[in-house]
Amino acid sequence: MSEEILIICSISLIIFISPLVSRVLKLPTITIEIILGAIAAYFAFIVEHSILELVAELGFLYLMFLAGLEVDLKKLVNISGSLLRASIFYNIVLFSLATAITLYFDLGKIFIIVLPLISIGLLAALKKEYGDVEWIKLSITVGLIGEIVSIFALTTVSAALEFGINFEFYKTMVLFVIFLISMLFIYKLFHNIIWWYPEIKAVLMPEKDNQEQDIRVSMTIFFLMIAVMMYLHLEVAFGAFIAGTFITTFFEEHNKQLPHKLEHFGFGWLVPIFFIYVGSSFELESIFHDGLVQHALLIALAMILIRLVASTLFIKTIGWNRFYMIGLSHSMPLTLLIAVATLAYHNHSITQFYYYAFILASIIEVLVVMIAIRAISYFIKLDDIKKVK
Repeated sequence: MSEEILIICSISLIIFISPLVSRVLKLPTITIEIILGAIAAYFAFIVEHSILELVAELGFLYLMFLAGLEVDLKKLVNISGSLLRASIFYNIVLFSLATAITLYFDLGKIFIIVLPLISIGLLAALKKEYGDVEWIKLSITVGLIGEIVSIFALTTVSAALEFGINFEFYKTMVLFVIFLISMLFIYKLFHNIIWWYPEIKAVLMPEKDNQEQDIRVSMTIFFLMIAVMMYLHLEVAFGAFIAGTFITTFFEEHNKQLPHKLEHFGFGWLVPIFFIYVGSSFELESIFHDGLVQHALLIALAMILIRLVASTLFIKTIGWNRFYMIGLSHSMPLTLLIAVATLAYHNHSITQFYYYAFILASIIEVLVVMIAIRAISYFIKLDDIKKVK
């Protein structure tokens, strides 16, 4: 059997059985996909292949696009001033603690970026399981701002790793700032055009649509934004993220089913390929390398602890018995952590040892945090029942 056929069959099987295994083990499907990808690579069912790398890269970009779908700029603009200040200070505390840990333990500078990363992708899974409760709503709002900061950090790190701190780096960052200003102008312009001519939405995404026009428009914006970022030599993932925010901000009210359709399209096959590929790049034998598990545990512990400390900022907002849920729910930046680790490893900024340590830490975080949140939620529910009685 050829390599291509073996890879296709293996990936297809993993995509099919991952949700089933996830239900049995009560773990996120993403974690299962990474683990099964590593097992498949160990038995040589999945090997390195250029087409697999290309599809996995597309899966990652689509994942960033889906992350952008979580950000509605209209809602962010309407955030109260006190919550906005607390959210910004929350990120300042995270980066300050990360810097202190990095300098104290003489770690690589990449840790200053890695430790405070926030990604709200897995918050969607928590929302499905626990409902739209107060701490989850607050976590999503604060997490949106944190993810924007993290994406900005990802773009900066990508430029620094590619060019170093030189003229090209500063040129790239200037282009990046100009791009952001241009995007704000385009958002404002499009907002005004839509306000004066609301029928444009109906033309772009008609209510009676048997041609999947809404998907076509979304994919056009997705790929055009990627093309713009490639042309400007900026981080392509940020372009995918911006495309997602554009769709949600201007079309979600018109077509409420669109984000769900795009999620189903991505999580059904394209995004899982990325996580399976990540798992396949992790050598299971490396677990037995001296100090790897220890380093991964310490990284996971540091990331969880700094978030718990920073979440004390929300004690007045949500109370002593729930504030730590904010920190815990932000302690699973699996996608961005893997993204930064992959960028750093490919640019020889970290060794393979630390690349494996970051991947293992991301898996450990999901396992520990999911179990902790489930246990704490149970006791919170019991406490609420007692108060009602």
